[in-house]
Amino acid sequence: MRISRGLAALVFTLLFSNSLFAEYLYKDDVVQRDSFSKEIEKIGSELYEKTGVSLYLVMVRDLDANQTIAGYELELAKELKAPAVILSFVELKKQVQILANPTTLYEEFDKNSILSPNATFIGAVVSSIMFARSFDDVKEFMSSYGGVILPVLAERAKGDDIVNKYAVAMFDGYSEIAEQIADSRGIKLESAAGNSNQITIDIIRIIFYGVLLLFVFKYIRGRFFGSRRNEKDTESAKK
Repeated sequence: MRISRGLAALVFTLLFSNSLFAEYLYKDDVVQRDSFSKEIEKIGSELYEKTGVSLYLVMVRDLDANQTIAGYELELAKELKAPAVILSFVELKKQVQILANPTTLYEEFDKNSILSPNATFIGAVVSSIMFARSFDDVKEFMSSYGGVILPVLAERAKGDDIVNKYAVAMFDGYSEIAEQIADSRGIKLESAAGNSNQITIDIIRIIFYGVLLLFVFKYIRGRFFGSRRNEKDTESAKK
């Protein structure tokens, strides 16, 4: 995750106001703040002007009964002129999805990486250690990292910080998609968040996950040696 995006989003989402109409913030029932809308509109407008691709952000509280987020995006795609990419967030379900129309647009950004629950390689390693049940699980965890949305949504927050968290996560994801599409075409977006402080946040993440990995290692070692010690105690008792 890039700290410049997160800080920028956090600053402008601290302002309380109603959301302005914006073409690329196609629907917003969640954040509803002018500054957030303006930033999304700025990036979306520049991306369209330079590439012809429309990138839409949709944030809703919930979906109709039996409706999936994938089905919802397919319905939205019928309303929007291609080429278009739709980034959607359903608050109550905590679901995020990306749809590209036409599908060839998927070649211009890394959907799996953007939607990865792991922000860094270290995070993927820790996840594989803690949650993998087979070698295939390990390969799946290790195959994708660099997530800019789900790691933020997973962070704890209370009160107004919950909305700020949503704004940061979706701004990160929206900006990342826009930048990747532009980069694939050799274009620079002046309005996008950029990665000026990526090294700083990577260091912070490495330290965080390094400490977590050390904790996991000590836990596993404790369980292993504890088991061995119990076995020896049992054998000694029998003698």
